[in-house]
Amino acid sequence: MSPFKRKRAGQDSVDFKPKKGKLVPDEGKGLEEVGREKEHEITVPAPISQGKWTNKERVLIFSSRGINFRTRHLMQDLRTMMPHAKADTKMDRKDKLFVINEVCEIKNCNKCLYFEAKKKQDLYMWISNSPHGPSAKFLVQNIHTLAELKLTGNCLKGSRPLLSFDPKFDKEPHYALLKELFIQTFSTPRYHPKSQPFVDHVFTFTIADNRIWFRNYQIIEEDGSLVEIGPRFVLNLMKIFQGSFGGPTLYENPDFRSPNMVKIHCTIAEVTITVPDILMFLHRTSLCMLLQHRREMRLAAAAKVREKQMVKEMQKGKKTSAKEDLESDVTADVFLTPAEEKPADIQREAPETKVVKKKQKAFKRQRMQMARR
Repeated sequence: MSPFKRKRAGQDSVDFKPKKGKLVPDEGKGLEEVGREKEHEITVPAPISQGKWTNKERVLIFSSRGINFRTRHLMQDLRTMMPHAKADTKMDRKDKLFVINEVCEIKNCNKCLYFEAKKKQDLYMWISNSPHGPSAKFLVQNIHTLAELKLTGNCLKGSRPLLSFDPKFDKEPHYALLKELFIQTFSTPRYHPKSQPFVDHVFTFTIADNRIWFRNYQIIEEDGSLVEIGPRFVLNLMKIFQGSFGGPTLYENPDFRSPNMVKIHCTIAEVTITVPDILMFLHRTSLCMLLQHRREMRLAAAAKVREKQMVKEMQKGKKTSAKEDLESDVTADVFLTPAEEKPADIQREAPETKVVKKKQKAFKRQRMQMARR
């Protein structure tokens, strides 16, 4: 006979008989001994799930173009740890962030983890509740993936994790909002088809130095001893928005410094230039530029004055120079030059009219007859 089929939750329950081990009596054993063995027989119940999958949370995990290998491995680790996660192709950096809401709708996802790379070295992570919000933007730092770390921890793939939060998450409102976002995003829904009904690891979110530190530990014993599995990373909060990937700003971190500012401060510290030195350098530079400008203006004004003086001297020299008296008029020689004599020819009769003979053009019929000849 074919094995019976298991039904999902919500269907009519069917009473299946448990599997029993088949006992074959030996030749030397009697019926009484066989009956005693049947009484002590171990039954194995059928593996039928009595629960129903109601929490339909799905998380879309993807990134923009320009990420490095470490970010790609981190995304793969998160998809491995979260059985309710989905993947998608990389998004172009020129596209608007609001397009991600449409991608989530196409993929049938209501949560999103989007990794945005800038300058091929800075990584930002968006965590959003699509499509109505809220959403938060983080700067991801100190990334260590499973391939990079050599830790002894291990857990079953697809098992449901425990979420452990720092007590500071309940003290401030923006941390409470982030806690709810993390719970809905990282917790595996109960009775998910791809999940395993075991709890053998913990996701911890700890607040230290105004940053959120993520760690993944394995539960090895009942007393609560832990061994780290990985991956690990640090989230530095930038802003919390009311909408999904935009909208009014609900919270802005006053302690956040962009990576560009951090690099500038590091370079200044390496050069060991103090603030008075910088001010003195700026003062000297501005003073030199001012003196050079004034010198150019002075030289231009002196050149103009020198040009005017030369023009005046030339005019005075023309006025004071002695005038020479001309004995004869030079222009009178123009009238002494003889002109060419033209012959006097008087025409007393009118010129004859020229008769122009018009060529008579033959008619079409005559032209055709001449052509035939």
